[in-house]
Amino acid sequence: MNLVLHIWRQKAPGAKGGFTRYEVRGITPEMSFLEMLDVLNDRLTSEGSSPVAFESDCREGICGSCGFMIDGVAHGPIAGTAVCQLYMRHFSDGMELTLEPWRARAFTVLKDLVADRSAFDRIIAAGGFIVAPTGAAKEASAASVPKQNAEATIEAAACIGCGACVAACPNASAALFTGAKIAHLGLLPQGQPERDRRAVGMVEQTDAESFGNCSWHGECQEACPKRISIDVIARMNRDYLRAATTRPLGGGDAP
Repeated sequence: MNLVLHIWRQKAPGAKGGFTRYEVRGITPEMSFLEMLDVLNDRLTSEGSSPVAFESDCREGICGSCGFMIDGVAHGPIAGTAVCQLYMRHFSDGMELTLEPWRARAFTVLKDLVADRSAFDRIIAAGGFIVAPTGAAKEASAASVPKQNAEATIEAAACIGCGACVAACPNASAALFTGAKIAHLGLLPQGQPERDRRAVGMVEQTDAESFGNCSWHGECQEACPKRISIDVIARMNRDYLRAATTRPLGGGDAP
């Protein structure tokens, strides 16, 4: 297979960037998309040129490191798939593809296809944890969790924080990410002590990071490689409104 790639190249944050055309030859259908970029980078390095910067770690759709736009679609054309799980058999010989980083005010482009997603870390630090001492692991049946809650928790906890939801949203909203992180703890008994504080803290931190507001387009759930439903946004909104309207005037958790 031979491909033509138009890749966004940018040397540093704030630097002027632009698309550069590359021809990549001898690609096999069994290669992943990132392996194809490895082939390109090996060639660029041997030619004395700067390789294309992109993020990756596990390359198994688990870590959330990889991610960029392929022809205007977050993670590419296959639904429920991160870039690292995208294989060249999904593309045709001779295709031209445009690659660019996540675009959002909260995601500064660091270099080429790499965007700074540390805003997600600060949202987690604002409440995405529990402080109750749970001790050693107990039997699964020791704490009663309704089946519906257990299933919803597992779905929400699948979020890998890749940022595709933000990139796909016309408002650059992080509501799906924040909602998933709030839901997967708030649905369990261990997450109840900080439930109100968590909702308020994480939502307010999301606003502070300059993400846009959710207007219910649903593009986020379509782009999510884990297919997380926008139901988590509805739950986040309910938790936030409950907490914000019942907490004491001096702050803190609601009684």
